[in-house]
Amino acid sequence: MNLDEFVKSVSEETAPNLPVQLLALWYDARNDWESAHGLVNDLEDKDAAWVHAYLHRKEGDLGNAAYWYRRAGKEISPAPLKDEWRAIAGSLLEKIKH
Repeated sequence: MNLDEFVKSVSEETAPNLPVQLLALWYDARNDWESAHGLVNDLEDKDAAWVHAYLHRKEGDLGNAAYWYRRAGKEISPAPLKDEWRAIAGSLLEKIKH
């Protein structure tokens, strides 16, 4: 699945069969922050931490977001949220291609 296909899948009723980190972004794009957060909340990997950081940034909890960006090994994003969402999704989709 490429980024455009992933974005289009957000309008479908059923979530695509993708890693949980991408599913969290899928739920977020459907305005279901709680489900998105629940999917990554207890995961320990850096990709989940990056999604977690984005979600807390979106929520407005910048202190918590900063913690999760550090766990992800990423700088705090200055990009608009929609651009960061696309960057994370694109990066995660690339990982599953290989």
